Amino acid sequence: MKKLVVLTGAGMSAESGIPTFRGIDGLWENHRVEDVASPNGWKKDRELVMRFYNERRKKLLECEPNKGHYGLVELEKYFDVQIVTQNIDDLHERAGSKNILHLHGELRKSRSSVDENLVYDIDGWELKIGEKCEKGSQLRPHIVWFGESVPLFGDAIDICKKADVMVIIGTSMVVYPAASLINYAPAECPVYVINPASFEGPSAKVIHIKKGAVEGVPELIDILTKSINN
Repeated sequence: MKKLVVLTGAGMSAESGIPTFRGIDGLWENHRVEDVASPNGWKKDRELVMRFYNERRKKLLECEPNKGHYGLVELEKYFDVQIVTQNIDDLHERAGSKNILHLHGELRKSRSSVDENLVYDIDGWELKIGEKCEKGSQLRPHIVWFGESVPLFGDAIDICKKADVMVIIGTSMVVYPAASLINYAPAECPVYVINPASFEGPSAKVIHIKKGAVEGVPELIDILTKSINN
C-alpha cells in the first residue's frame, strides 16, 4: 500500500468553524498574539494566556469535523495515510484518522512547565491556575509557542521522505519550519495542493485544486482512486 502524506493547516479546520489563529488585525482582545502565545507572554501574565486557550478550547468543543476530515479517513482504504498537521485541534482524531502528528501541539492537552515529557489530557475545556503536574509545577497549554523549537519536526521530515504521494490542505506553506516539509518529499512524488489561495511552492511538481477542504478532498479522492484503478 502506497504511503500518502497529508500536510494540513488552518484552512482545513476553518470550514468547521475554527477561527484562524490571528484575527484580521493580528490582535486578540487588543493583545498581540505574542502576548498569549509565547514564553514571554506566559511569564508576564499566565491568567491571560490561560483564558486565551480556555476560550479556544471551549470553541473547539462546539465544532465538528467537516467532509474534508472524513474524506482523509476514507483514503485509508486505499493508502497508508499519515497526517502531519500544523493545527492544534483534534478534528482529525474525532473524524477517525489513525496516524496524526501534531507539529505545534494539542489544544486539549496540558503539560508540565518544568518537564515537557509530562503531558496530560484536559477534561473539558478549562485549564486553571493552580493545576500542577506530578513534580509540583503549574500546568501550561501543550502548545509550541512563538520562539520555541518544534520538537517533532525531525519526525515530520522522516515521514515526508517516505511519501509516495503528498497532499497539502489549507495552508499556503509560507510559515517556516513547516513550509520546508514539501522539500523532503522524493523527487518523483506527486504533490496535490487543496487551497483556494495561490500556492508558492515548487510549481513543477504540484497539482493545485483551488478549493477548500470540503469540496477539494472529495475531488482528490476521485482523482486518486481513478489512478489506482487505471
